[in-house]
Amino acid sequence: MSQPTPPPTPALNRLRAASALIPIIESGLADSRISVDRAALMASFCEWAAESPPDDPETARLARSVADGLQRIKGRLAAVS
Repeated sequence: MSQPTPPPTPALNRLRAASALIPIIESGLADSRISVDRAALMASFCEWAAESPPDDPETARLARSVADGLQRIKGRLAAVS
């Protein structure tokens, strides 16, 4: 049985967008389709979206996912710079 989807809030919508943006940034850097500067800007949005404390399990899961992705991206950006 599926779980009910939490009601959309601005914070949850930002986290959902950031979660979807992580693989785009990673693949863009891997394929050299986006510049390092653009990737850094996109990563800063993800960081901003994940800075609010989570209220529910879905939000906490998304925040952890975004934080994990940001660590990978920051490592790749540090290696490129």
